Amino acid sequence: MRNYFSSLSRRSFISTVAASIAGVGCSGWMPGLAHALQATGLRKKHCVLLWMTGGPTQTDTFDMKPDHANGGEFNPIETSAPGLFISEHLPMLAQHGQHLAVMRGMSTGEGDHGRGTFLMRTGRQPEGPLRFPTLGSMISKEIGDDSSTLPAFVSIASNPDFNPDAYDSGFMGPQYASLNVREQGFSDEGYVLLGVDDLEPTVGTSPSRSNGRLELLDTIQSQLVTRHPSAGAVLSHHTALNRAIRLMNSEEGKVFDLSEEPAEVRLAYGNSRFGQACLLARRLIERGVGFVEVNLGEFGRWDTHNDNFTQVQQLSTELDAGWATLMTELEDRGLLEDTTILWMGEFGRTPQI
Repeated sequence: MRNYFSSLSRRSFISTVAASIAGVGCSGWMPGLAHALQATGLRKKHCVLLWMTGGPTQTDTFDMKPDHANGGEFNPIETSAPGLFISEHLPMLAQHGQHLAVMRGMSTGEGDHGRGTFLMRTGRQPEGPLRFPTLGSMISKEIGDDSSTLPAFVSIASNPDFNPDAYDSGFMGPQYASLNVREQGFSDEGYVLLGVDDLEPTVGTSPSRSNGRLELLDTIQSQLVTRHPSAGAVLSHHTALNRAIRLMNSEEGKVFDLSEEPAEVRLAYGNSRFGQACLLARRLIERGVGFVEVNLGEFGRWDTHNDNFTQVQQLSTELDAGWATLMTELEDRGLLEDTTILWMGEFGRTPQI
């Protein structure tokens, strides 16, 4: 990626990130990233994590095995990068091949979903009492803007059931935890609605009464934090409350209103939770959010033990529309050059069908 280091390309940056996560954690490259940001702070940097819950099958997506006994039913197709072939069910993404750096040699020893999730999201094996932070907390600390009304780390439609600790800010504290965006139903046009819980004031309550309640609550919580500075739950709630109030009282909260987007744009991303989440990711990046996580695989849908090829084709269709349109729009807006997109899950599949 240009501007992180004078000699660091986008592909080598992605390789460094992925290798650090899978092997020895993020301690090695994070100081270098912070130093480079200070030296080249003219352009804001962003990172998008596309997290595939359940363990995506690499042999049916980015590491095809044509004419092999374990090659599967899908055919590989050419991409815009010479020599790079991916699944036929990712045709739009294939047009962005020149921007992709596919790592086909990564492996870990973890076969449990919970342990694999923790390893890939923190760079550490889940052992010992120390609570390690998730990737979004680490990176957002380095590239986030503390003065911004919007948080530096936003997680959209996350599914922490396999291992909640893998989604936590750990020893970095609640100020680096994610703002969680959840599905809020469907619009009249049938689009998935995404939003932050309780962002709007209570209906029927006057602004003066609402402000009075918030001031009283803030006073009580501030006293609790002062008296019990080591109480993590109290501090976490107080931090989340202040962040929510700041959003409620600003225009920045409108970023979550996807109805502002033209119908053709929403349709291009796909009317799935993942597609609309990718659209929201673009809006957040436009407004300076440093790290955005988008999840595909609610209820572990990538865990395709049954009817694998039908399920992976459906998942790939959602992935293709959302990811490819996100890259197209970021490139059109001049933001792709300063945005690293990571695609990964807790592990892949064994080579045998």
